[in-house]
Order: sequence, then C-alpha cells, then structure tokens
Amino acid sequence: MYYPQQSPGIAHKLPTHQHPGQVHDQSPWARHPAYGPANGTQPPTSPAYPLFAHANGTMTAMQHHPHQHLPGPLAHHHHQNSLTHAHFPSPPNGNALQGPHGALGQNGSPGAITTQMMTPHWQQQLLKCEMVRASRSPHHRARASAMAARTVHKAAIPIQNPNAIKPVETNGTTNDADGSPSTKSQVPSDASPTAASAAADHPSSTVPPVAEITRPTTRKPPANTWQSLDMGGVGIKNIPHTSGLFAFTFLTTLYLNHNALQTIPPEISKLRHLELLDLSGNALSSLPPELGMLTSLKELYLFDNQLTTLPPQLGTLHQLQTLGIEGNPIEQSLKMIVQKDGTPALVSFLRDSCPIPGPPPDRQWKHLVGQAEREAMASDPSTETFSVLCYNILCERCATERLYGYTPSWALQWDYRKELILKEIVNHNSDFVCLQEVDNAQYEEYFQKALAGHGYEGVYWPKSRFKMMSESERRLVDGCAIFYKSSKYTLVEKHLIEFSAVAMQRQDFKKTDDMFNRVLGKDHIAVVALLESKETGTRFIIANTHLHWDPQFCDVKLVQVALLVEEVEKIAHNFARYPPRLPPASSSAVGSAHTPTAGENNASSRPPPVYTDGYKIPIIVCGDFNSVPESGVYEFLSTGSIPPDHEDFLSHVYGKYTSEGLRHRLGLKSAYASLGELPLTNYVPSFKGAIDYIWYSSANLSVNSVLGEVDPGYLEKVVGFPNAHFPSDHLCIVSEFRVRPPREPPQARPPPVFPESSRAHT
Repeated sequence: MYYPQQSPGIAHKLPTHQHPGQVHDQSPWARHPAYGPANGTQPPTSPAYPLFAHANGTMTAMQHHPHQHLPGPLAHHHHQNSLTHAHFPSPPNGNALQGPHGALGQNGSPGAITTQMMTPHWQQQLLKCEMVRASRSPHHRARASAMAARTVHKAAIPIQNPNAIKPVETNGTTNDADGSPSTKSQVPSDASPTAASAAADHPSSTVPPVAEITRPTTRKPPANTWQSLDMGGVGIKNIPHTSGLFAFTFLTTLYLNHNALQTIPPEISKLRHLELLDLSGNALSSLPPELGMLTSLKELYLFDNQLTTLPPQLGTLHQLQTLGIEGNPIEQSLKMIVQKDGTPALVSFLRDSCPIPGPPPDRQWKHLVGQAEREAMASDPSTETFSVLCYNILCERCATERLYGYTPSWALQWDYRKELILKEIVNHNSDFVCLQEVDNAQYEEYFQKALAGHGYEGVYWPKSRFKMMSESERRLVDGCAIFYKSSKYTLVEKHLIEFSAVAMQRQDFKKTDDMFNRVLGKDHIAVVALLESKETGTRFIIANTHLHWDPQFCDVKLVQVALLVEEVEKIAHNFARYPPRLPPASSSAVGSAHTPTAGENNASSRPPPVYTDGYKIPIIVCGDFNSVPESGVYEFLSTGSIPPDHEDFLSHVYGKYTSEGLRHRLGLKSAYASLGELPLTNYVPSFKGAIDYIWYSSANLSVNSVLGEVDPGYLEKVVGFPNAHFPSDHLCIVSEFRVRPPREPPQARPPPVFPESSRAHT
C-alpha cells in the first residue's frame, strides 16, 4: 500500500543552502536548489520510487518507468507522454526563496519552485505531489502493496519490552505504572490527542472532533475483506453515473490517478467511508460539490489537473489533512492560503465562504387519528389535549469549531443559534417545553425572559458540578429546563433528581465498586415538575432528563434511567395523596369586584379528577437519553423490565439491579413508537440516529399526532447539524396528547328490597 506519510522523513536529510556555482541545469536538484545535496553528494532516494532494487542499483521487475530514473525527492518527470497535459508551475507570489547568495533556481524548469513561499505546509505538498507523480504506472499502489506483503517476514517470537509493567484493569479503569487511574473505555488507545480532549466532559450524545473517536454508534464500513481499490494509470476516460464502483461503500482508499477523466460523477458521495482519494493526473476542470459529503477524507490528491477553482462545499471536509492542488492553474488566493497556513486553513476558508443552501421544507405533522375524529375532539369541550416539545439545544460551551469543524463559524455563534432555537420553540406553541443543555447564564439572561413574553414560566436546575464551581464558572454549566404555559397550568411542586446522590442513598449500592467507579463520577440530573390544569384540575408530571453520552457506558445509562423511574414513581404516589383543588369561587357569589383570571374564566363545571394512586396521573418522561431503540434503556422504558444479566450491564455489579433485574409499572410508551421512531434526532458526520424520546403513560394518555422527520432530500445534501438552518446537532421532537380521565370506581350496588308479603312468611 502507498503511504504518503513516509515523505516527512526526508526533510531532516536535506541541506539548507547551496552555492549557485554548484547548480547545474541538467541536474534534477538544480530545479530545486533549496533541497540540493551539499558538496556533490548523492541525494537520498525518494520513497515514492520502486520498493525493491538490486545491490548494484538496478531495478527489479517492479520498475515502473521505461527510462532512467531521476534521483531525488523532488525530481520532476519530464516525459513527453507521461501526462495528458503539462504540469502547471507554481506562479510567483513575490516571496522568492532566497539563498545566502541571492535568488536561486533561476534556470529551473517550468515546474520549478523558483519564487515560491517555501513553508513546511508547502514543502509537504510538493513532496506528496512528487510521490503521486511517481505512481503513474498501471495499478502502481496495488502492485507495490502486493510485493511488500510477499516479502515481509514476521518474527516467530514477538519482541516485547521485558521492563514494561502490565497495567491492571479494575472496574473499567486501568491503573498506569504510576498508579494513576485512566479510563480505557473513554477513548481508544489509538485515538489522537484531539480525540481524547474532545471526549472529556462533553454533554452531547456524540463527539465529532477533527480526529474521530471510535465508538459503537459510529457508522462503520460494511464488513469486507478489502477496503482499498487501485484503478490508477489504466486510461479510464469516463465513469458512468450507474457504475458499480459506487456500490463499494466499504472503501476507505480509492486511486483513480493518471487516467483520462474529465469529470467525476456526483455519485462519488456514496462512498462515505473514504479516507484517501487520489484524482491526480487527469483532465479535471471542475469538481462535483458532492465531494464535500465525504467527511471521512483525510487525504484528497488533485495534483496535475486543470482546476482553476474549488467548490466551497469542500469546506465540510473537516478531517482533511492534505488537499493536493499543485500542478493546477488554481486561483492564486487559494494557493496562497495553502502555502502559508496549510490545508486546514483552506478548508476553513471554503467552509465559511460557502453560500447558504436553500432551507428544507417544513416538517409535516403525522396524525394517529382520522380527520373526522380530530374534528369531533375539537368540538367536544370535555376533550382535554396538550402538547410537549423536547429539544437538546447544544449549549454554547460545546458549540466549538474543534467539535463541529464542518459547521460555518458564523453558524456556531450563540447569537445566531439562539434566535433560531427561540423561533422553533415559539412556532410550535407547545404547552410544555423540555430543553436540555441549557447554560445557567443563558437560562437566566435569555430563555427565561424571552419565553416569558410568550406566556411561559420555567423550572431549571444545572448539573451537579454547579455546586463546586466559582461564580464565573457556574454560568457555563448546562442543565435541564421545563417551561409551561402559565395561563393554563399551575406549578404545584418541582423536584431535582441527582442520579449520583440518589445512588448513594441506596443500601445495596454502598458496597458496589462499580457504582463508585462508574456512576458516581457522572453529574447528570433530571428535573421534575408537578402541574395542575387551571381549567380541569387534571394533574401532570413532567420529567426532563439528559443521560450520559458515552456508548461505552451503557451500563451507567441503565442505572441512571432506573433511578429516574423509581423517583418518578415515588413522586407520583405522593402527588396522588394531595386533595383535589377547590373549584374557583364566583366573583358574583362573594359580591366582590375580583377580576377572574384566565384559568377561572375557563374553569370547567365538572369536578376535578380524583387519583387513587400515582399511576392514574398522566406522566411524561422526555429528554436526551443518548440511547438508540435497540438499547437496554429503550427496552426497559418500553417493556417495563429487563433481566439482571442484560448485556448492557456489561457484567458490572449494581446491587439489586443486577441480581433481580429492573422493573417499573408506569406503562410508558414512546410517542413515536406507533408510527416508528424518527430516522434521526441527532445528526453529525459520525452518527445519525434516534436518541431523543417523549415517553408517556399509556394508561391515561393517547397520542393524537407527532412532528415528522426532516425532508430526506435535504439530508442527502448536508453532512450534519448544526448548520445554517438547524441550530443544534439535535432535532426538536413534538407530540400532541389527549387525556383519558381516570375511570371512576363502580358505585356500590344498593341492598335488595323484599316485599312485605315475603317477610310475613319467614
């Protein structure tokens, strides 16, 4: 296999200057005097040249050039028929490379870098360009890889460091040599420092850093025995739109270099797992914007084509490390960015300058009841309906370019996103609004005030770490908020559920190491509001939560949701013991000038319902559960039980949970379950799926309608959220419910009455 990463190893071997008198026109090193060998010594061999040579220096059967090979890492190949068009030289930019005796390389070839800005970024660009140019023979990479695989001999006995101390794993943590614990399951050992830092303390469901974190929920290539395809140097003139190539979605490496391609079909975007794509040495004058969908790309080689510009959609390639543009008549402004600051700077420029695409069509409501039934309910004053909105809004602290490098920087700004979030909430006009990832400062300074203008009052708590921080740091802690229409509902009580604190109070958890090592270190919470309808007296329990995000801690999520359900059951039973509210007194009856409130004007004449136990009260449990429909969390909430040996416990020990299993009697059901869960509620390049839910007590509530999915055609053209139209990496989900009043207990039958005649005969 071809590894361009070999090229940096040459840099330390190259001298920094050379006297002009030593520069010869016929020497390939004269064309690149900055890299010329001192004192006439033999230049180092380029790693892009044949892998195998005899001791006398002659080529083996792997020789891929029909002429004498030019030595040197930057030697140009001046064949008459090596390319279908000439190499485009790097145009001067006024920053000539100067040696100690003035300008160098004045007698160089057209491809020489006589007046280039020579930075480390551009040096790597030229090195990779020359290696690609040396790979023009048919199937060069495939043949080199096959030859290397045949000649590499593995040692019979693996060589190990005898002094290495084997780390001891205890309850999911590894104690290093110095005794300090390090969590293995957080970030894999091969993850980059960027990935490790991104994984730390991120409240969202997924972490899309520059270097992707390996996790079970990441979309992986389909299983296959090969993932690389070399179609280079075989004279391909056209790739049809229906080519079978685009069915190889498992490919991570694709070489189409040194052919005769003039266009690349947009169907290339189907190969979402590509990490290296080589289109060098063709006749491309333009690129399809769909290339921007290949967000896994790290190397994109476009050397030696006829490109004058680049589509701005390439700005979504947030993992791109090398964008090879040398040998193209590219715009000087774009080339200068690469020369000065490298590929990431060019990607950022393209991303922020990309035109805003058209907005998607409005999401459509999906009704679970027919039109006639909806009209009947609308005309029936005894029918009680309400709506719930659930939305993870992506807190300001986590909306960074490091985590969301595919999003334009202006679209990540809180001042831009908060207006779209508020607009989304207000447009749906839901009775209850449950938000996750709400910063403490943003709740107090923005949402509380803005939603008050639309008739909402709120309940909010930040995460538990809030207690251990300074005043300035507290402002950045996120939490959960519940807003309700104050004209329709009265807040009776509010409760905070801190999962770690509740777990500490359980006797069966006190001697459980897994509880201390895996659960107690998480500061996730749930907020519960107990409300009562001003019109009907119907009571509601609204719970809003945000579970841990890491898929490698699915056991922690199970424990958190089990603690949540247990606490909600306790709260519900206590709420049921409260006496029913008194009907509002008529102002005329008391002879006062009291002005009735909105709730009193709409007060129902029927008596308020009586709840014999907590299961009779309508319950809503919603939030970001960071769990897909196939998870143990979903199974537990929807079925009411899971066995003690469920695979999501990961063989950890959690008291009665893992000895007796989990059970609840709330009779919960997902609002979207009847129609099928949404294809996605969270969308980033590395993950797409449903992890946000609205659960309801099916014994006393029914679903009227739910807000549908985002237009699939729109999703095919975007790499992930947030973007210009969606201010969070999550979608808001909305559902409308109708209340089914509790069944009144049957009245006791009166005792039978016998006629007087029958008594006389007894």
